[in-house]
Amino acid sequence: MSEGKKEKINVLSLFDGMSCGQIALERVGVEVDNYFASEIDKHAIKVTQANYPDTIQLGSVLTVKASDLPKIDLLIGGSPCQSFSNIGNGKGFNGKSGLFWEYVRCLKELIGKNPDLKFLLENVVMKKEWEDIISEALGVKPIMIDSALVSAQRRKRLYWTNIPNIQQPEDKEIKLEFKLEWFDKVELVPFVLKKIESMNTLNQFFNPYNSSILTEKAPTLTATGNSQTKSASIMYNNNGVFYMANSDYWEILQTIPSGHTSGFSQNIRKNLIGNGWTVDVIAHIFSSLKGEEIFNNFSNENAN
Repeated sequence: MSEGKKEKINVLSLFDGMSCGQIALERVGVEVDNYFASEIDKHAIKVTQANYPDTIQLGSVLTVKASDLPKIDLLIGGSPCQSFSNIGNGKGFNGKSGLFWEYVRCLKELIGKNPDLKFLLENVVMKKEWEDIISEALGVKPIMIDSALVSAQRRKRLYWTNIPNIQQPEDKEIKLEFKLEWFDKVELVPFVLKKIESMNTLNQFFNPYNSSILTEKAPTLTATGNSQTKSASIMYNNNGVFYMANSDYWEILQTIPSGHTSGFSQNIRKNLIGNGWTVDVIAHIFSSLKGEEIFNNFSNENAN
């Protein structure tokens, strides 16, 4: 890279969601020339375009022809986790999570044009046999990072990447906070209310799979569904009046900029946030992209 000249990179993001990857790149100062996004959720696309209007939307991953794109420097994505997750249907690659192979297809097409391509794939902690298949397909083993190191949320995820020198983030020791402005009053169904009252504590967490007392970290945020009982929800009991963490607080826990998902209902916002990435974890990984050695491998064909 010539002295005094900043290079911009071309990015392809598969299963882009609301572009948490774009937030992370911006956070660490990696400049983007073209950001191509493959996403089908209309709400996620609307959030992305509201915050990053220059994003080039490509539609379904099934129709993405990576070989037709200009030289891509970075491929990222969090392929569907529903059939890998321990709260999913257990179908593995035979379920929706089988869309992982579309990531592999695009990766192979892109490497054909740029052998120095960097990539990142995120997914949930899963059965070792599935993890090993992914590792073999990508040629790298994952690093497991818990979002609890950089936020007040427990969120263990696997990250497969060929970006070099990725280590665990420094523990920021961020603790869960309870401020009433981050919580909305809710009417709970009777059996949920009974369950919470029986725990005899002020700071509460409830979902169908686990009940525990929270003191320092929130549970893993997930897409909400249509019921308060279908998602990890942070509960606060204020003298018998119950409150649920609102989407503004969910953005804080995912280290997403305040108001990034504004303009939608609480349920839609929580779906988007729960399906997203903890931005500071991704920014930690992307921080290595700023190294001179890596930037030297990037194309500057379209740099200003």
